[in-house]
Amino acid sequence: MPKTPGEKKSFKAGIVKGMTLVDEGLPGWFGTFADMMTLLFAFFVLLAALSTMDPVKIMEMANSTGKSLGSKIKKEGAAELEGKFEKKATKLSQVKASLDEMVEEVKAEMKDSKGDPPVEVTTSAKGVTLEISGDFSFGSGSSAISPGLKKLLSEKIVPEIKNSIFQIEIAGHTDSDVLPKAYQKRFPSNWELSTARGSAVVRNVIDKGVNPTRLVAAGYADWVPRGQAGNLTQKIDRQTVLGLNDTPEKKGRNRRIEITFLTPSHHKPISEESDG
Repeated sequence: MPKTPGEKKSFKAGIVKGMTLVDEGLPGWFGTFADMMTLLFAFFVLLAALSTMDPVKIMEMANSTGKSLGSKIKKEGAAELEGKFEKKATKLSQVKASLDEMVEEVKAEMKDSKGDPPVEVTTSAKGVTLEISGDFSFGSGSSAISPGLKKLLSEKIVPEIKNSIFQIEIAGHTDSDVLPKAYQKRFPSNWELSTARGSAVVRNVIDKGVNPTRLVAAGYADWVPRGQAGNLTQKIDRQTVLGLNDTPEKKGRNRRIEITFLTPSHHKPISEESDG
């Protein structure tokens, strides 16, 4: 039904009034700006929260989030994985708990010995690490594994490796002292010594039946002082290294072997062969 002249006039007046009200409100860009500021605030709150959390717990949260978003495994694949990893540690938190228990056993067994226990468990963005004293593990300037480390590997550490699904980095570390000339023919620098020590432990672990494709041998010389493995914010230069080796106690702590159960993001492709 056609509008009367009066209705048309009233309709037009309503439109004009509405446009006037919009013009008198907040600018159109203000809503977008407010949304952006809210998102930025939420982002920085999240960063602050993550910076104070255990990396292992963060990884588990990410895994849980992936599952909640609909990540599914086919039933036949799930059954295959369940059979392959039956009774094995599939979370780094399980590995850490088991290593902590192992360290307590070692402390109890060595309670009558002098000095600190030779093993310690730490976590970083890289994974869960078992730190073993270098003085306990090797003779001065040598890459030959000590009887004490051989026993520890055989009775404690290799079973832990076999009981997990994670890939393992075994790395040698030294203090900042230059090697005496008597050792330099075989090991020109701490790089060669640390790498040889890491490789020696890898060979020992392989001989005990661990799948070689799960293992990485490494040597960091004196460039990753103890406690700096997961520190991505501090600049590491020569002066910093020397400062972290300025006492005999610090040098002793920096001489070590690290066996790290790597987070999945650090894994390399692995063969289907299982541990022996």
